[in-house]
Amino acid sequence: MTIEALVARYGLAALLLGAGMEGETVVVLGGIMVERGSLPYVGAILAAAIGSFIADQLFFAAGRRFRDHPRVVRWRGKPAFARALTTFERHPTLFVFAFRFLYGLRTVSPVAIGTTRLPLARFAILNGSAALLWATIFVSIGYWFGHGLSELIGRWLPSWQVLAGGGIALVILGGLTWWWKRRI
Repeated sequence: MTIEALVARYGLAALLLGAGMEGETVVVLGGIMVERGSLPYVGAILAAAIGSFIADQLFFAAGRRFRDHPRVVRWRGKPAFARALTTFERHPTLFVFAFRFLYGLRTVSPVAIGTTRLPLARFAILNGSAALLWATIFVSIGYWFGHGLSELIGRWLPSWQVLAGGGIALVILGGLTWWWKRRI
């Protein structure tokens, strides 16, 4: 099944789930689908923003609920977690708004923020605003560069299945590398 067929079948729901689980890559692909006419522009932005918002709210809730759990305590010793907390303590509002744009801090930051005393309502407002901005930027990138990217991908790769397979392979390789480094 091609990516066009997946989008035709699942549409914005696929973008919503993908934005929450994968992030920028899926949202840029959503922008490409907007450029091709498969998705509405505003709908793609809203689906990506909602998916990202929900994922970050869940990570925040996990940090809040399980702050004393051995796994979260172990994460606190990791450099990315410490960096997220240090930056949050210096600029709490700016950091909550900007963490999704900072490489290496996107997933750990809402968990780290959840371990602090930041009120849920404040996090939700900042998170929602940032998710909307983030989704607008990355859907627009896919839209603006969609035609060129489609042409480039069409020349280099025989099908979207190859691209999807390569992406899955990279995710698996990255996960295995992360798991291996964590064990050492």
